[in-house]
Amino acid sequence: MARLAFFDLDGTLADRQTALSDALTRLCRSRALSPDAEQWLRTELADRATVSDFDRLREAFDLEPTAADLWQEYVELMAAAVTCRPEVLESLARLRAAAWTIGVITNGAGDIQRAKLAGTGLAALVDGVAASGDLEIRKPDRRLFELGATRCGVSLADGGWMVGDNPTGDIGGGHQAGLRTIWLRGRPWPDGLPAAHHVVDAVTDAINILLAETE
Repeated sequence: MARLAFFDLDGTLADRQTALSDALTRLCRSRALSPDAEQWLRTELADRATVSDFDRLREAFDLEPTAADLWQEYVELMAAAVTCRPEVLESLARLRAAAWTIGVITNGAGDIQRAKLAGTGLAALVDGVAASGDLEIRKPDRRLFELGATRCGVSLADGGWMVGDNPTGDIGGGHQAGLRTIWLRGRPWPDGLPAAHHVVDAVTDAINILLAETE
């Protein structure tokens, strides 16, 4: 099996929820948004965000700034707020040193996901990125995994691994793409979904499993 490891971004490599709360607090303060507008954003952006959300925000609250300006400020604030634990960066560096190819397969707009990767220092450790906004498709669609493999300079046909916290998108999608899978437990597991090959509590545990495969 090829030494190829794909990772999910939000909730796996990086802490989106804490960053989201911080970024929205700063955005609402910067733009002097009402408490109702802030609550709207926290609800609507809980799982994902696109520039179209800010179009809807402007319409709902009759805001003057353009959606593009609001989105750009949000992207910059998220990139500044998002974090990746030092031990995760260190583990990924060890994986690269062991001649693994590392990719990120993530749902989300390409600009904000790449800004997060740059802001956390993950970008320097990753060979390729496929974001759902690149093709307007989302995990578990196999085509996103194929794009990720292409951007890493490898073939999905050679196999590899998918690591993530979302049972359907990451583990189900990884299975459909012919990959072995490692699930970061936390979310409810859907009925009928095939089990992951491994289940861990932290992404560093997943990386240790991959490193053991190398030995």
